[in-house]
Amino acid sequence: MSSTTPIDSDVAIMTEQPSWKKTKLSLERPYKDDTGERIPVLLDIAPDGAQAFEPPQDPTKLLGENLRRIFTERGVDFFERQDALRATGDLSIPQALNIKDHKVEPDQQEEGVSKAHMTTEELFKMRMEIMPQLCTALGEMTYARELLSLLLASSAPTDPSPVPSLPSSTLTASIVTKPSPIPSVDAFNAQLTISGKDEALRKASSIFKAAANNLERSRLRGQRYWVDALKIRRANWGLVPAPLPFGAPTGKGADKTSKDFFVSFGLEESPAHFRRRAVGHMATYETSSHVLVFPHRQRVRLQVSLTLTDSSGLFRTASNSITSLLDASLEDSLKIAQREMVEEELFSVLIKEASTLPTASARVAERLIVIDAAQGLELKFELVDGEAVNAQESNKNDEHLSATCNLIYFALQGLLLSLHAWHKSQRLSSANTRHPPSALPNKAPLLQPIIDLLQYQVFCDRIKVELDKMVSALLKAGIPSSLRFDAVGESGHQLVEHFAANETARRIGGEALLRIDVRESLRLTFLSPSSLTAHLPQATLPIASIPQLVQLLSDEVERCLLNRLCEVGSQVCDRVGATWFVDFVSGKAVGRWEGNILNFRVIFDKDFVIYSSAYRLNRASHRLSLLETYTPETSISLVAWLQELLEKTISES
Repeated sequence: MSSTTPIDSDVAIMTEQPSWKKTKLSLERPYKDDTGERIPVLLDIAPDGAQAFEPPQDPTKLLGENLRRIFTERGVDFFERQDALRATGDLSIPQALNIKDHKVEPDQQEEGVSKAHMTTEELFKMRMEIMPQLCTALGEMTYARELLSLLLASSAPTDPSPVPSLPSSTLTASIVTKPSPIPSVDAFNAQLTISGKDEALRKASSIFKAAANNLERSRLRGQRYWVDALKIRRANWGLVPAPLPFGAPTGKGADKTSKDFFVSFGLEESPAHFRRRAVGHMATYETSSHVLVFPHRQRVRLQVSLTLTDSSGLFRTASNSITSLLDASLEDSLKIAQREMVEEELFSVLIKEASTLPTASARVAERLIVIDAAQGLELKFELVDGEAVNAQESNKNDEHLSATCNLIYFALQGLLLSLHAWHKSQRLSSANTRHPPSALPNKAPLLQPIIDLLQYQVFCDRIKVELDKMVSALLKAGIPSSLRFDAVGESGHQLVEHFAANETARRIGGEALLRIDVRESLRLTFLSPSSLTAHLPQATLPIASIPQLVQLLSDEVERCLLNRLCEVGSQVCDRVGATWFVDFVSGKAVGRWEGNILNFRVIFDKDFVIYSSAYRLNRASHRLSLLETYTPETSISLVAWLQELLEKTISES
């Protein structure tokens, strides 16, 4: 029979394990201190030195968890199987197996050997539980021995004791010293303390560094703050005291001096609500690009658009070119903000005047005004997003309309300044008794001069179209003619003065001169918004409509052409003694000579296309017979056609 002891089993297992499993640490982590108290697990050390430990576990809860693990890991019949085992004494100590009675397999034998000896953790746990008790017992025995020695040395027995005395060398005094702390625990505590203090010092230094950087930035920002303020004042922008902050003392004896300023960029005579909005202040915090802060800025621009519909139904649209500035400097930022505020004020004045226009209809919305200024012409004012306008390209399909929109845009600014001048003069004269307010001129409107100008432009365009048609028809008939058309006869300085004048002096005018066959001329004068006058040799006639103008042009050109035909006929028929004259009542030129009577008529078709007919009077029947007709398709001119016809007639007679 052979028996296996736990020591032999340990040796066998150690020899069979690999080399890396045989490594043993010289230092073990302490679990209890010198007094036997459990060392808590340190989780963290705060910057102020406070230590955070792992919370203690509830023994009842831990016991319940261990019992639950017994049944889950080893089966619900664990205790029944333990009772069936052969055990003597403590059941937790496995007994030696009887090899004769039972044949143990190698795996089961290894499992039994592993259960026969204790692990390092179990040995350490047993050691930590026994050592404090042994130290306590050692101390108690030491104190008892010292007390007993003291008692024996101080008092001698009076009666002889039957008990024999012990030799003196049996009880001796000894000094008990406190055991030195474990070096690994001291090193671990020192490492924790040093690392905690190092981290706290680093955090404190980073805080001081950040505070120093903030102080330096604040100093530079404050220095730049007043440098920018001096630049703004040097550029002649207005600086006004800022109101006291909310909650500042305002009682008697309190300091009410303003500690800051606002930048005012509004116009002097603007309404009060616009002046209150036209303020900005220096940024007191770090900003990316804007040095000035405009709390009431809406970033909208005024866009002026014109839509023109021609006779064929085609639309042409154009708008003013909106210039965009980059607010890279203080001056540019203030200019952009002032321009936006002026345009908002312009739009508010236009809304008030759009509902009272005498010669045009308007549709008004929150940010849009649409006015039917003239026939086929629509004027639109709109407040658009400034950033969107800067991103998109301006519509420049029609340069003429775009130039008109730019003129309207800048004319409105001049009219707004004129309105401010009128307000200022009225305000100053109200305090002057020598010049009462009733003696001042009327308020200058903004929108009515623009409407009058557009209506006058459309009126002049329509007149010029009719005159161009007449000139084209005359040139096609071979009649030399020319047209000089001046829509505006005033100079630029006079035109600017007309915008700011009252209603009677605000009218502008021009003239057109039509020269026919280098001898006859027709002069027309016009006055805004739609007054036309014809200056004839016999009279001066006002013209109220385009059909009346067409009839006047037809009559005057017909008269000139008939006179020209008479002159040509007199020259050609001079050798036959012909007589030529113009019958203005019937509208014909008559030529007579021996045996012949010719009548010539001039007819105007669409677009003043010239036709001419020649008739011969039959003496026997006294009827007119058509001799020949001149059309625009004729390859020769009207005068040459007449000469050929007369030569042919004279040769036949």
